[in-house]
Amino acid sequence: MENQELHLYQREGDYIPRVAAVHDLCGYGKCSLGVAIPVLSAAGCDVCPVPTGLFSSHTAYPGWYMHDTTDMLSDYLAAWKNIGVEIDAVYSGFLGAPEQVDRIRDLYNMYPSALRVVDPVMADHGKVYPTYTPELCDAMAELACGADILTPNLTEASIILGQDWPGTDIDDDTAKRMIEGLLEKGAKNVVLKGIQREGESCIRNFVAGQDCELFEAKNEYLPYMLHGTGDLYCSCLLAAIMAGKSLQGAVVFAGNFVHDAMIVSAKQPDFKERGVSFELIIGKIADLLK
Repeated sequence: MENQELHLYQREGDYIPRVAAVHDLCGYGKCSLGVAIPVLSAAGCDVCPVPTGLFSSHTAYPGWYMHDTTDMLSDYLAAWKNIGVEIDAVYSGFLGAPEQVDRIRDLYNMYPSALRVVDPVMADHGKVYPTYTPELCDAMAELACGADILTPNLTEASIILGQDWPGTDIDDDTAKRMIEGLLEKGAKNVVLKGIQREGESCIRNFVAGQDCELFEAKNEYLPYMLHGTGDLYCSCLLAAIMAGKSLQGAVVFAGNFVHDAMIVSAKQPDFKERGVSFELIIGKIADLLK
């Protein structure tokens, strides 16, 4: 049976959709709100930040400083409610404390029809990020199970499923089982990222959901790692969806954009520390609206 294209948002004329972006704000190093705001704005979205933490730089740099914003978030969101802010999508990423999951649930209650996009930013390559406690990982896993779109890498998917990290060299059947496990836990659509098989020169991402058969997109594998590519991928995915593209088309667009941004990044000084750069090609995101 042909895989039917799944559309999760219907763009209407000149209406500008509003996205609550629940991420940290990083002063130096390309990630989180520093990626989400320009990418979604280029796709014609009004990005409404909900900062989960303030960082001097991303955590791959030594001596980073973090300010936890948990205590302010209840009043911050209550003020939104008091002035009648309307939201079309709630997009969450890096969180600073387990209690922040409750604040995201507050957003879900305030905006029950909003699209729920969860990028469960907590680990990669078999290792949990340094600010993540077991309690925060558990809270993130619970949040992930209520997502309309869930975008884990293989490490994050393993944490949510409560199983050992299988590495990046997994076959189609293993990827399918992992996605099915996440769907059984309650996620409606899952994009499983970062399958890289030994001897291959490509990287694969798989998507499947309640109304979406298993679909694979792949890109050339580039032999270097960059900080912030996961944030860029999910932000591009949501940008395409909010522009009215299908989930399958958004997966292809996000993979292609991250690939091209990594090539641009490699031409910049200190690019391996600085992270992913995309400013020179951001016009491709604006073109989604054509």
